[in-house]
Amino acid sequence: MELIHRILFFLANTPYDAPEMVAILVIVGFFVGLINTIAGMASIISYALFMAMGMPINVANGTTRLGVLLQYSAASVFFNRKGYLNMNLAIRISIPIALGSFLGAELVTYLPQNVIEITMGIMLPFIGFLLMMDNKKFRGNRSIDDIEKVNIWKWLIFLAIGIYGGFTHVGVGLLIIFGAFMFLGLDLVSANGIKQFAVAVYTPVTLIVFALNDEVIWPVATIFAIGNVIGGLVGSAVSVKWGGKFIKWFVLIVSIIMAFWLIGKQF
Repeated sequence: MELIHRILFFLANTPYDAPEMVAILVIVGFFVGLINTIAGMASIISYALFMAMGMPINVANGTTRLGVLLQYSAASVFFNRKGYLNMNLAIRISIPIALGSFLGAELVTYLPQNVIEITMGIMLPFIGFLLMMDNKKFRGNRSIDDIEKVNIWKWLIFLAIGIYGGFTHVGVGLLIIFGAFMFLGLDLVSANGIKQFAVAVYTPVTLIVFALNDEVIWPVATIFAIGNVIGGLVGSAVSVKWGGKFIKWFVLIVSIIMAFWLIGKQF
């Protein structure tokens, strides 16, 4: 307990540009980028670190967005070069996600955080187990071209995902993977590529909203982003090399852990 108090005191009272704090930001940023690229949910670690440094939740939320933007942009380039990013499809689903993210960023001050957290805590294990299934069962006799069509109901699904992503980045990657896997019929590596691009597209919208509200601490965001980008590139390589089966199990484990955390923190 004494050690925890010392750590929290150190984080709250050490300048952002102190060498030891820079090292912490880059190292933590690396692991956040690694986990977020393979699965998601690691932004909760960013929030916890930034809040321990004395930031209010809205500032922590805004400050994490620069690293998210740069990490997912770098990962998108990697997935595209490896042939796991359908750019045409990615652009089509990124439009409703980007629109939704703007709405979500505007609604963040009006919606109760605990309701969103409890809802996600219930949904996450369900999503994780669904991703373990073979999505060919949901295709039936339809062709891939028919499945990949972004009709109005799929558009609304990705709009809702974007609204959640604008509200909080935590967990949005899992939702995009789930949407691309279940409703677009993609394999998990390609679905992960779609996730990288979609997050890279919608994040500038939310970053601008937070920046206009003076809710981004740029020195911290920039240092943290260095670790995010390196972790994102490593995570991209791992995802492509180890494939969909690894992603399935990694997502399931992360989903269960975060579900316990999100619900447990309410008590």
